Amino acid sequence: MKKLLSLLLCAALAVLPAACNPYFEKKSRSFEAMDTFVKLDAYGVTALTLTGIQANIEGLDVRLSVTNDDDDGQNEIYCVNQNGKGTVSPVVSELARQSVALCAETDGALDITILPVVEEWGFLSKNYQIPSKERLEALTRNVDYSKVRVEGDDISLPSGMRLDFGAVAKGYAAGLCYTILKEAGTKGAILNLGGTVVAYGEKPEQQLWKIGIADPENSASYMGYLQCTDKIIATSGSYERYFKGEDGKIYSHIIDPKTGVPVDNGIQSVTIVSDDGLRSDGLSTALFVMGKEKAEAFYQSHRDFDYIMLTADKKAYVTPGIAAGFTVADGYDYEVIELRAAAV
Repeated sequence: MKKLLSLLLCAALAVLPAACNPYFEKKSRSFEAMDTFVKLDAYGVTALTLTGIQANIEGLDVRLSVTNDDDDGQNEIYCVNQNGKGTVSPVVSELARQSVALCAETDGALDITILPVVEEWGFLSKNYQIPSKERLEALTRNVDYSKVRVEGDDISLPSGMRLDFGAVAKGYAAGLCYTILKEAGTKGAILNLGGTVVAYGEKPEQQLWKIGIADPENSASYMGYLQCTDKIIATSGSYERYFKGEDGKIYSHIIDPKTGVPVDNGIQSVTIVSDDGLRSDGLSTALFVMGKEKAEAFYQSHRDFDYIMLTADKKAYVTPGIAAGFTVADGYDYEVIELRAAAV
């Protein structure tokens, strides 16, 4: 009889609605950090885990700040930029090492020393202006990731150079979050760090996560969707921050480190899908700067990530690894072009 009751109880638990089953119990957390709105939804996880995730994101945000001084010295990168050197926490020194390596891998299409140029255009202060050619030539002389020295937890820079991890910070934070979720035994989670998304595990319905790809002409809407799991997805788009100059031209915050000028190559957004958060975030900027042909060549020579590239002529270039999971939303007329994987 006891055995029969046990079997009946197990059967009943198996058909309980999601709200009654701890496996499906959803916990959420929302807050602002890294100059964006962060939303965490997780299943089969404790509130303590979400607290840990929030603490990691907020802590990294403070350490990487380039604009706010802090009497306690917690704004580590601000201090390095002010002094040309400094000892940072292990989490920041590791970020710096990985970032310099990715800058080298992309031949400077990503460059973490771009800060003075970004400031000159007014993208931090929002006092937008179009710098003179001479001014940009002077500033870009100090844009060179290869001169950043990271030795242990010590970072040093040449005079006039300053760091900005804005192109990789959210991705790096997303990677830390993924590790926390995994170590906590989380069943499934979707974490949105303002355009950088962690898709972890599975939904209660045992389905893949559905990630929206923003419409470049109306970022509040989605032009398409990508189904995936256990990936970190990051998007860089010209629609995120921009201004209209006195010349009537639109200038995006995505700047070519070699010229110091906002990129204008017909690309509207690049979404990277990979297992590594920093790589997803950094490559979304780098491939945008590279342009369509160089970006595809970079992909073909690496093949450890996938991407969706949206162009102004309403084309969506999608790599083979995610093509089957990508669909264009109703009402959009993008032509989907699946890239062919070159023979290895």
